[in-house]
Amino acid sequence: MYQFEEKIWFWGLMVIPLLVLVFLLLQWWKHRMQRKFASKTLFKRLSPNTSVFKSVLKVFILSLAFGCLTMALVNPKIGTKLETVKREGVDIVFAIDVSKSMLAEDIAPNRLEKSKQLVTQIINNLASDRIGIIAYAGKAFPQLPITTDYGAAKMFLQSMNTDMLSSQGTAIHEAIELAKDFYDDDQDTNRVLIILSDGEDHGDIATKVAQEAYQEGIRIFTIGIGDVKGGPIPEKRNGIVVNYKKDRNGETVITKMDENTLKSIAKEGHGSYINGRDTGKVVEHIRDILNKMDKTEFEAKQFADFESQFQWFLGAAIFFLFIDILLLERRTSWLKRLNLFNENPK
Repeated sequence: MYQFEEKIWFWGLMVIPLLVLVFLLLQWWKHRMQRKFASKTLFKRLSPNTSVFKSVLKVFILSLAFGCLTMALVNPKIGTKLETVKREGVDIVFAIDVSKSMLAEDIAPNRLEKSKQLVTQIINNLASDRIGIIAYAGKAFPQLPITTDYGAAKMFLQSMNTDMLSSQGTAIHEAIELAKDFYDDDQDTNRVLIILSDGEDHGDIATKVAQEAYQEGIRIFTIGIGDVKGGPIPEKRNGIVVNYKKDRNGETVITKMDENTLKSIAKEGHGSYINGRDTGKVVEHIRDILNKMDKTEFEAKQFADFESQFQWFLGAAIFFLFIDILLLERRTSWLKRLNLFNENPK
């Protein structure tokens, strides 16, 4: 079993035919010039040690050197053994509020960007847990199904904005309902739902739905994003604030974080509420919670353990280059006496 790590370097082999072509053109040019200068017999007398075979041999060795150097850059790997890697952990779904109130800048840089930072840092501290992402405002939308691909999760996370959902509001209950279908019913894993929001849910449905979710085995944790004193919602153009959102009476809307709602949801979901202002504390709190949970094995794969072999080709390339440097194009006296290449001494 083998594989090539950097296949693009195979293009380096094109140097070899180019080298041969240059050599042939050079030989043709040399013979042409020699014929103009003197006859074949006279030229042999003037330059008796000239060896065409040695020139061909040098090009051949140089080609081998380039070939080995190319293979070293490609880095072929040989599979030495198969290893079974087991993954076990917790299924975590992040429900992120993307309503317009999340644009408030009462927490830097704003509520939505702070939510993204928190989720990113939590993901960075996970080991082998599976994660999913839900975006919600007036409605909930599945952003990323349960996966172990943390890179994809971060990519989807960064693409989230307040314009991705047309229906506005903060329907936390919609996110909890959607989360119920995110987990794999065939696998008995611990299920965690982490809600990041400013808590402006204008209704009591969320607490009831949180209780139902817990009965289905989902523990709910809430992270409050924003300030209880609140702040205005900026309206920007090209990154510059041009105005602030106003109500029907022309008054500037002040959006405040509702901790009480978030605490109630966490309580009914048998989880806990965390203030999201201090990123370090949030990450540490979530890590402690997950570490105390039982890990369930949900994936076992076999991977081949590959070892790089570039060093052999690099060593061969250096060896051939060294030989090429020592090898002269003219006949050497001791080699001439041995006549290994059946060259005519006359």
